[in-house]
This record gives sequence, C-alpha cells and structure tokens, in this order.
Amino acid sequence: MSNKNIFVTRPSLPPQKEYIGNISEIWDSGWVTNGGPLYGKLTKELEMWLDADYIELFSNGHMALELALNALQLHGEVITTPFTFVSTTNAIIRSGLHPVFCDINESDYTIAVDQLESLITEKTVAIVPVHVYGNVCDVEKIRQIAEKYNLKVVYDASHAFGETYKGKSIATFGDMSTFSFHATKVFNTIEGGAVVCKNVAYQKILSELKNFGLEGSDGDVKFAAPNAKLNEFQAAMGLCNLKYLKEQIENRRIIFEKYVERLQDIKGLVCNTIQEEVQSNYAYFPIYVDPEQCNCNRDELIEALEKDNVYPRKYFYPLVTEYTYYRSSYHAEETPIALKLSKGILTLPLYGGLEIKDVERICDVIRRRCE
Repeated sequence: MSNKNIFVTRPSLPPQKEYIGNISEIWDSGWVTNGGPLYGKLTKELEMWLDADYIELFSNGHMALELALNALQLHGEVITTPFTFVSTTNAIIRSGLHPVFCDINESDYTIAVDQLESLITEKTVAIVPVHVYGNVCDVEKIRQIAEKYNLKVVYDASHAFGETYKGKSIATFGDMSTFSFHATKVFNTIEGGAVVCKNVAYQKILSELKNFGLEGSDGDVKFAAPNAKLNEFQAAMGLCNLKYLKEQIENRRIIFEKYVERLQDIKGLVCNTIQEEVQSNYAYFPIYVDPEQCNCNRDELIEALEKDNVYPRKYFYPLVTEYTYYRSSYHAEETPIALKLSKGILTLPLYGGLEIKDVERICDVIRRRCE
C-alpha cells in the first residue's frame, strides 16, 4: 500500500509567477470585473480555440447553460438525458422548462438519438444533449431531428472543450454550445463558463442576461436577470492555462492509453474508447464494472482502491431522476441503460500531472481485485 493520495482529478495550474504577472495588470488598471482588458483578451483567444462566431463568458458553467436557455425565451418541454451532472437538469427547471428524459447509448453514454422522436410532443421546444466524458453526441442525427420538428438545440459541452468532430469544432454544433471552466475541467479559469452561438442577437441577449438584464452600462432593464460575469482574476487564470492546454491534453492522452493498455483485457471491465472522427480532449477515463462478469462490483473495487489511497469517483451517480427533488416526478426505470450504467460506472484518476507509475499502480490494484 502506498502512502501517496491520488484523487480523481487535480486542477491544472500554470507557473505561479506567470499567474502573478498576469494579475499584476489588474492593479495597474484597477479593473476587476465588468468586461475588463483580461476578459477581452481571453474572449479573443477562446474565439480562436473554439472557432466561435460569437462567445460570451460567464462566472460558471451552470449559469452559462441556464442563461443560454433563458436567451431562447422558450416555454414547454425539453428532451435531455438523466446521465449528467444535476446542473444540466437544474438549468432547465430554473429556466421555466420541463425536462423529458431520454435514455443513453451503452457504448458511449450519450443521448440515444434513436429514441428521441418517440419523446417529441406538441409541447417539445428544444433538445439539450450532453457530450459525456469527452464522448460526442450524434450531432448529425440530432440536427436532422431538430430541423424536422423545428426544435432548438443547446449542447451541454462541459466535457468537450477543445474537441473536434470531422475536423469541426464541437462548439459550432446546435444553436448554442455551453462550456464549464471549473477547476476540474480540461481547461479552467478557476470557475467559469462560456456560451458559443451563431446568432449575434443571442449574444446580445446573453450579454444582458449575465449583467442583471441591463441594456448597456446605464440602459433599461427588460427582464429580471442575475449577475453571472467572469471577473479579471478568472480571466487571468484562463489566459495562463491556455498556453499549456495542448501539453495538458497530450499528457492526458498518454495516461488514457496506458489505462486502456493495462485494463482492456480484464473480464467484466469495460473501458471507454475514443470515437471515430473525434479529436478527443481525454477529459475522463470511465470504466464500467459489470458485477455479473467481474470478480467484484463497483463498490468493492472502490474499497480496494481507497485502501491504497486512490480515490476514484462514481460519476454520474445517482442518476438525476433518483435525486430527492426529481424522483417524485420521474421514474429512473424509464431510462434503463442510464440507470444500469450509473450503478456501475467509475471514473479513474486522470489529469495532466498524473505520473505513469501511479497509473500503473492504480491498474495493478484493479487487476488484483477484479481477476
């Protein structure tokens, strides 16, 4: 047993002196928030990274998604997935919309597009698909369905920053794509988020929505809105981290492939695979522990790992529809694949600074317990 603790993730941080150098500009300018110079620089760099027509930055990823939905000014039902962080569903509810849950694919954990049309009613106004663990939804089929039924599409792309599908930025699909820049993500601004859209009218509304609904610095207020602005300290961290992002993703790739190499032959253990024509960011490494074939269940494997000071995460568990707030209105059994996977999925430690010797140690513990 090792005395070294390994957690499921560790935030990527730039050299301390570099961050301090960046934030020194804040003292020079006296500009801390409300679209300062560092915010402007980060916006421009992210436009290039994401191939964005229009982008607005937010205080966190949840507010990015919630206000993206607010900007569409919709009323009715939204089809989404229960296999996601609860923020996705909370954003739909808080936008005055009614979530309708669609099951997921067993192969990649994304929304099962072959079931979408059966859930569409006269009340359906939008689809909120979720790119999961860096796995990309069937964006082509979703577009076809959305056009057929005149539905809006807002992607929760929190796990997919920097990815491409068929050479096209993942941020360019749907009416909008939203991102989280939380400390645990591939790219972070400590906290933060963004909405990418193709319509300048949406950008204008988003800009107002994140600033109390104000139209301009001293303009009118047409709707009640929160404060969801990204500040200069967050922007400074983002600018630093962007410099090292390619290196971080490459490190993640090496770790991801080492996990696959060491774990793929264990009976009852299913490793995530990279989809064809997707340039991955290697955001997470989920494994599914099949209790009927593996020599242990997920909780027993967690216990073995924690005894060796390795701390993975049940992500996503419980299923959204099993939370107290939602279970009185929904039945988790209606999405059986999502329910099954939520009880067997485990995300293993994965971050740019994780050492290969520690990956091998984790794999050794898993092999001893599972075989």
